Amino acid sequence: QVQLVESGGGLVQAGGSLRLSCAASGFTLDYYAIGWFRQAPGKEREGVSCISSSDGSTYYADSARGRFTISRDNAKNTVDLQMNSLKPEDTAVYYCAATWECTWTQYQYDYWGQGTQVTVSS
Repeated sequence: QVQLVESGGGLVQAGGSLRLSCAASGFTLDYYAIGWFRQAPGKEREGVSCISSSDGSTYYADSARGRFTISRDNAKNTVDLQMNSLKPEDTAVYYCAATWECTWTQYQYDYWGQGTQVTVSS
């Protein structure tokens, strides 16, 4: 069964850090581009970051650039999102998703995780 599972969410104070992890079962992540998305209460889900499968290129939303880092750990079959200097506006449910090439277009992602909650207190 193909499955993505996020972990690492939690409650952190503003300025703190969290590291989210996206683990796969049933398939190998390094064949896919992996995107991280988030959905804050009352808002639409938005793209945060993506890492390609071909050359490891990384992409960031303006809100994440300079604070978040996406990376692969092929040995663990995971894609991680290191989030530093967190702000209250980063509070959201974070999802990872798999597709062939990095894109911000969500319907082009084939597999989605169930999400992990990140809450940043002020």
